[in-house]
Amino acid sequence: MAKELERKAKEAFFDDDFALAVDFYSEAIKLDPKDANLFADRAQAHIKLNAFTEAVSDANNAIILNPSLSKAYLRKGTACIKLEEYHTAKLALQDGAAFAPDDLRFSKLIQQCDRFISEESNDFVSTISSNGPHLNNTNDGVTKEAEEDSLVSQIKEVTINRPKYRHEYYQKPEEVVVTIFAKGISAKDLVVDFGEQILSVTIDVPGQDAYRFQPRLFGKIVPNNCKVAVLSTKIEIRLAKAEAINWTSLEYSKDTLPTKINMPIVQSQRPSYPSSKAKTKDWDKLEALVKKEEKEEKLDGDAGLNKLFRDIYQNADEDMRRAMSKSFVESNGTVLSTDWKEVGSKKVEGSPPDGLELKKWEY
Repeated sequence: MAKELERKAKEAFFDDDFALAVDFYSEAIKLDPKDANLFADRAQAHIKLNAFTEAVSDANNAIILNPSLSKAYLRKGTACIKLEEYHTAKLALQDGAAFAPDDLRFSKLIQQCDRFISEESNDFVSTISSNGPHLNNTNDGVTKEAEEDSLVSQIKEVTINRPKYRHEYYQKPEEVVVTIFAKGISAKDLVVDFGEQILSVTIDVPGQDAYRFQPRLFGKIVPNNCKVAVLSTKIEIRLAKAEAINWTSLEYSKDTLPTKINMPIVQSQRPSYPSSKAKTKDWDKLEALVKKEEKEEKLDGDAGLNKLFRDIYQNADEDMRRAMSKSFVESNGTVLSTDWKEVGSKKVEGSPPDGLELKKWEY
């Protein structure tokens, strides 16, 4: 059953229906949660949907299940580049290149990471040069060494102060995503606990005072479904809502009453993203309508016969397709069989219609 879902997911992906592909891969993973390829392929579908954080999570799961799966590292590296996590992307790509030394995609993406990292370093140096302190010799008795000592003391004072990390959140109908902008935090220095309506975040870096963020949340959550992703420049926490309500703030307020979110029932819907361009047409709906019309279209003559054969081939399993191809080719287009057991072990002879004779061309 998982293999059948995987096949459907790949067909949906090739049809550019990436949201449907994610749904099929998710169902397949429920049936076979130890298959690293399912996670790696779902990561690729997430990338197509610009869901880069989900792609990184799936790629990490694939690497845990199969540390030598090169495409998992490729997916992680690609998603991290989109998230501007260039150092993390480079490490993942270097690890993956060790398992696929002939795959040129790794080397190209690593070069891309190096370029972005270099640009970031140049921007940082430029900022220091333009905004940093300038040490000049003066005539008021203050020496260059004294100014340098003053600067060092200021740096030490900032270092021992408790770090303060900015945070923000956004929400979807089914979850709230909290982002804490803490750069260079290791997973071993982070503790995140979930309660029914409590989020507890502790960042305890050696040599610094511990940072704690423990809000009482606006609404209830499902702790077992919550996730944490530690990236090089931020920490992303996904809170699974217990109810489909609109959170007007991250923290609880007794003066604000929650409002229900009307959830339309849809089978598969591609996500929409903000755009400054005025929306003129629903292309997904138009595409579905065209496909429906093509499916219901009734053709006559040869066109109708060709459509019938095409539909049979499209919906056939692998053996039926092999039988159709073999019988059609070997019989010079006069026989079309769907029974592989009948035609698989012998050559299919031509069978012209009554009144006609089959002749071979002489070259």
